Formats: sequence, structure tokens, C-alpha cells
Amino acid sequence: MKSPIKWVGSKARLMPQLLPHLPKGKRLVEPFAGSCSVMLNTVYDEYLIADINPDLVNLYRAMAYHPSELIRELGYLFAAGSVGDDSDRAATFYVVRERFNQSASISHIEKAAAFLYLNRHCYGGVCRFNRRGHFNTPYGWYKKPYLPEVEIHAFAEKAKRATFICASYNETLKMVTAGDVVYCDPPYI
Repeated sequence: MKSPIKWVGSKARLMPQLLPHLPKGKRLVEPFAGSCSVMLNTVYDEYLIADINPDLVNLYRAMAYHPSELIRELGYLFAAGSVGDDSDRAATFYVVRERFNQSASISHIEKAAAFLYLNRHCYGGVCRFNRRGHFNTPYGWYKKPYLPEVEIHAFAEKAKRATFICASYNETLKMVTAGDVVYCDPPYI
């Protein structure tokens, strides 16, 4: 299953090699969930999905609990971001990025939509924040970014068995109980 999120260090391509190494258990615990490719491509009764990035966890929750509202909001952003020439599309990206960075007055769904829009339009899908906590990855100059509607619905279906938390790996590992399988990996091979 393909993740709706582009993510540096995603395990999507490695899943065929990883699956034989994941033992059976009741619950999969992922302290560094990233793109959620491991959750999306495994079969456990339950999932504890964690990341320290609050914007990423907000997106997980929006995809899981409000997929239709998220897709509707993404539709507006993707439509606005496809109008005009390359410089117009880049300008739209920077407007969305500024609104995301000054997000005190937007809903959690709008924030999640802006985050996924930025993820799908920024350079290489890189999620980078500056010292002020502002998303600062530049525009990626893609010809036709893809709105991952099918993937969001698939995520929502899989997420019915998941709990999403914003926590450090230390906090997450303290929640591990007997019978849990922990997938705790470095971000690269």
C-alpha cells in the first residue's frame, strides 16, 4: 500500500525485504513513523504510531478521522496551485507555506491540508523547519503534483486499528507492553 506522504527515509521500497523480519504480535509500535509505510504494509491487530513532529501527527489524525474533509480542503489547494504558469504555481506554494507557518488562526484540518500540499509540492518531499519552527523547504517545480485521494482513503481504513501520538521515541518506548512488536529503525539503509 502506498503512503499519501512523500518522506525522506520512507521504507516503502524496502517493505519486501523488511516483512520477513517482522515477527508476529498483537500490536506494532513505531516510534519514528514518518510516511507510515510500515503500518500501511503490515497486518497487526493494533498499531501505536508515534512521531515527534506535531504537524505530521496532525496529518495522520486528519487522514484517519476526517479523510473527506481533508480531501476537500486539499482539492481547493491543489486547484489553486495548478493555475497559471510555473511562477504562478510557485507563488501559490509560498502563500500556502506562509499561511501554514502563521497557522494560529486555521483549523487542524486546514493545517493538515497545507502540510500535505507542501509535502507534495516542495523540493524532494523534504520536511525541513528552521530555528523559528517554520517550514522552509523550497518549491519543487513539479509538472503535475498528484493529489493522493485514493491513498488517503486507504490510510483511513487502515488507521481504524491505530492510535496516533506526538511523542519522542523515549516516551513511546515506555508504552510498549508484552506481545508488542517494535519497529525502530534508522532513517536510511
